[in-house]
Amino acid sequence: MHTLSALIICMNEEDRIRPCLESLKGFADEIIVFDSGSTDSTIDIVREYTDKVWITEDWPGDGFQKQRALDQASCDWALIIDADEWLDDNMKRTIGNILAQDTIEETAFKLPWGNVIMDKLMKHGRSARAPKRLFKREGAHITPVVVHAHVVTEGKMSTIKDGFLMHNSLRGFDHLMEKNRTYSWETTQKYFEQGKPSLGPEVAVLRALWTFFLIYIIRLGFLDGRRGLMMAVMFAQASFNKYAGLWYLEYRRDNPPKK
Repeated sequence: MHTLSALIICMNEEDRIRPCLESLKGFADEIIVFDSGSTDSTIDIVREYTDKVWITEDWPGDGFQKQRALDQASCDWALIIDADEWLDDNMKRTIGNILAQDTIEETAFKLPWGNVIMDKLMKHGRSARAPKRLFKREGAHITPVVVHAHVVTEGKMSTIKDGFLMHNSLRGFDHLMEKNRTYSWETTQKYFEQGKPSLGPEVAVLRALWTFFLIYIIRLGFLDGRRGLMMAVMFAQASFNKYAGLWYLEYRRDNPPKK
């Protein structure tokens, strides 16, 4: 039986983290939590489930913080799970069956998202994704980026077919707008530092239109009804903001404000 470390990074998640921890209790061999200075009762809740808790005074970014958690892991396999996510029963059974094998061919697995928007499970659009979250610890690392880090592994990767990594990411519409703004700007800054060109605001508009078409039509977001329409528009807006913001930074780099 292969052992499992569950890795969580969080801050002020008292209203959402308990389902995550409940789904890991008695399932993961260790639960490792890195908190970025919660001011609510998040830490108290976490300590009901694990004593492997680190509180950091800084926020270095998504990838850097997850790497810190991974560095503390001691088990054969690792599972990255956010505070607003939890494993449903089918996913836990599937992962348990994988870890019970004497030899596992894969070094990583993608877990299908079960994205909950306004109390309803979304099955299409951007929700029809499967991020790489379960992986063999040895030899793996997290990309050192501020936003939207991913796991780097070598070897075979498969997608789990039975079960969901449930995801309840929205506290309200104001929270959705704030996440849209924050993630867009952080991605803009990342692209700017990488030297990625914006190609101007006209291309930003085209990217937004393509994003909407991809999510709502190609990925069948329309089958999720009004929720699908709302989310397709929000992702299109985020796409425009990222590249329009990048164009703005390029302009300011080449045309500094006059003092």
